Amino acid sequence: MMPCCFDALSARMIERAGFELTFMSGFAVSAARLAVPDTGLISYGEMLDQGRSICEAVELPVIGDADTGYGNPMNVRRTVEGYARAGFAGAMIEDQVAPKRCGHTRGKEVVDRRSAYQRVQAAVEARESGTDILVMARTDARAGHGLDEAIERCRVFADLGADILFLEAPQNEAEMETLCRELPSLPKMANIVEGGDTPALPPARLEEIGFKIAAYPLTLLSSAARAMEDALAALAAGIPAPQVLSFEELQSLVGFPAYDEALGAYAKESADAEEGS
Repeated sequence: MMPCCFDALSARMIERAGFELTFMSGFAVSAARLAVPDTGLISYGEMLDQGRSICEAVELPVIGDADTGYGNPMNVRRTVEGYARAGFAGAMIEDQVAPKRCGHTRGKEVVDRRSAYQRVQAAVEARESGTDILVMARTDARAGHGLDEAIERCRVFADLGADILFLEAPQNEAEMETLCRELPSLPKMANIVEGGDTPALPPARLEEIGFKIAAYPLTLLSSAARAMEDALAALAAGIPAPQVLSFEELQSLVGFPAYDEALGAYAKESADAEEGS
């Protein structure tokens, strides 16, 4: 199970909750950083900067949403190499036409097969050049071209050397079963968007079907937005905000105790040195 983050704090909370990995969601970062829709408005530089902060805040593996790679195959290589230097454990490259849009919204389009394969090939070559990162290859072809086309693209992505496959937005459980049956060799990710196109199956069922990762890209963002709405409504009504962390809990979450302990150690060392001189 992979809850998805949108900043350093949400990533740290995922780690503290005991999950084994996270994913920097492009939808969530676009919303949290710019308050704009996931329609290609956020840039490579902004995503890289956000990712660097996230990766520095946690020790667990972070997969980064690299969208379409931000250009031609050479751009894809630069993107993947940049994500690796920022600390990402994986980068997701997709086959949408740029500017892309959230995979569970209407109006998305994909590039032709050759262009899609070039993107994945470039990402794999970036990894093989010594870059310590995994490549997740994503197709959005199911929406406009059907399941067979989407599976065929995933099959070629696997042949090109992708490490993880992601067929976005299968429409029902039978399609999810077909995907896993047709492509058993590589790990596959299911993307569970509350209210989205893909059935929100229980984790145990997803594993039984054959998925290796269950991503929840908007759960934390939606929960945080709801909590902030409730808190603002309470403040407007002149009553205490509901369900807030205690000040002590919040200090612990952002690292005050560890900071004070480290600072105290410096003070003790300098005092000991002064006494010994």
